[in-house]
Amino acid sequence: MIDFDSKARQWDENPVFVERGRKIAEAIRGQVALKPTMRAMDYGCGTGLLSFPLKDALGHITLKDTSTGMLDVLREKIAAQGVVNMAVHQTDLTAEPLPDERYDLIYSSMTLHHIPDTGKILQVFHSLLNPGGRLCLADLDKEDGSFHGPEIDVHHGFDRTALTAQAEQAGFSQIRFDTVFEIVKETEGGSRAYPVFLMTAERP
Repeated sequence: MIDFDSKARQWDENPVFVERGRKIAEAIRGQVALKPTMRAMDYGCGTGLLSFPLKDALGHITLKDTSTGMLDVLREKIAAQGVVNMAVHQTDLTAEPLPDERYDLIYSSMTLHHIPDTGKILQVFHSLLNPGGRLCLADLDKEDGSFHGPEIDVHHGFDRTALTAQAEQAGFSQIRFDTVFEIVKETEGGSRAYPVFLMTAERP
């Protein structure tokens, strides 16, 4: 797996990561009517590049990740900016008991393809949402494995029809996909663009 701890200190220096977070945040704002009464969770939050553009529109954000290094950087950013509506927790929702809290919005960026059991994490998200709550997942469209390379054991993006079926099986409705960003990378075959979708869904 990718060593996110070792990359944490330089993460925010990558303009692609910063721009991706901003674009996905814009897309979430376009699909969900954010309110200051809403409680949200950012899963696989990293250094908070998706949550910081959304923090002023939400009442409270719980940020969760498994990487100690990423969360150390995130806590420093929260303290430096005097943010009062963010709470940080080191958590693996695929291996630990479900927390007691419930949310009006759950969002995640480029995390789903790192989670082996997609169906299980969708069920977890469904359980953690209040009725009427919204799920927003940004990730890669199906690709040939060249995005990370063969040495990294992750999902090679997602087929939208198959992911829709998994989300429906987990109990979600009103499922929608929009292409919100493209990541351009140099591969053995030359420069290539990898589309990033935002899937939005509702817990009835």
